[in-house]
Amino acid sequence: MRRRRRAYTLIELLVVIAIVSVLIGLLLPAVQKVRAAAARAKCLNNVKQVVLAAHLHHDALGGLPAAVRPPQPAERMPYLQWDVALLPFLEQDPLWQVARADYAAERNPFTGQAHRLHDRVVAVFGCPADWRVGTAWTVDGKRRVAVMSYLGNAGTRGGLRDGVLFAGSRTELTHVPDGASNTLLVGERPPSHDLRYGWWYVGSGQDGLGTLDSTLGARERNRSPYPAYRGCGPGPFAFGPSRTDDPCGAFHYWSLHPGGAHFGFCDGGARFLAYSADAVLPALATRAGGEAVELP
Repeated sequence: MRRRRRAYTLIELLVVIAIVSVLIGLLLPAVQKVRAAAARAKCLNNVKQVVLAAHLHHDALGGLPAAVRPPQPAERMPYLQWDVALLPFLEQDPLWQVARADYAAERNPFTGQAHRLHDRVVAVFGCPADWRVGTAWTVDGKRRVAVMSYLGNAGTRGGLRDGVLFAGSRTELTHVPDGASNTLLVGERPPSHDLRYGWWYVGSGQDGLGTLDSTLGARERNRSPYPAYRGCGPGPFAFGPSRTDDPCGAFHYWSLHPGGAHFGFCDGGARFLAYSADAVLPALATRAGGEAVELP
């Protein structure tokens, strides 16, 4: 005779469900913290690779790359940004050769179909905390572009040319009397909310000088021609938290990590700066301001 198996009662089933729910509730925050820590570590490593590549560029070619190459008649690669110039020093020389070939075929990177790298995602230029950097996007229904998380240090603001990366620059480390360890090279700022600013390949920025696309100042001002940014006011803007849906975040350094953002320095170092460092950020941004800086 077969023995009948005892089934779970409804109360027992509810107890099991409650226990599982509690365990999931305890585990999810821990998993999220582990993921956030891994993203932050990877982001810091990306910044280190970028500043080391900039040093290799400096040693090989006698200076840091221009933040963006100006559209002058003699310039063969107008609007090309500093990060693309670092490709050969990031073990991405095949992409650099593609850029050179495409510029040889079509000097204007914003017209025609010759330029193939607009939508190419290069992982080292994107912080994994921001999911938007992992794919290309169609902006204004016209062009598919990939975006980046790190902008060059323009100094106080775009156009003043008191940083180390600005339009047409060729800064040497001997041009940084404030000291390489006290001067920013790059800083973290996610792409703008509408992805108009933060393209990785080429960009003219809000002023034709690459500001907001390839570079950013520590006290940037709003000169954007787009209506979406008019509500942000004229600035200047300070280092502080923001959101991916906030247009005003385009005008200052911030990150998706809690409490601050990553920065790379001219001596090849990289570190996480808390938002409390905003008071000294303008001094860190100028290459020859003569300020005494003590990081918090």
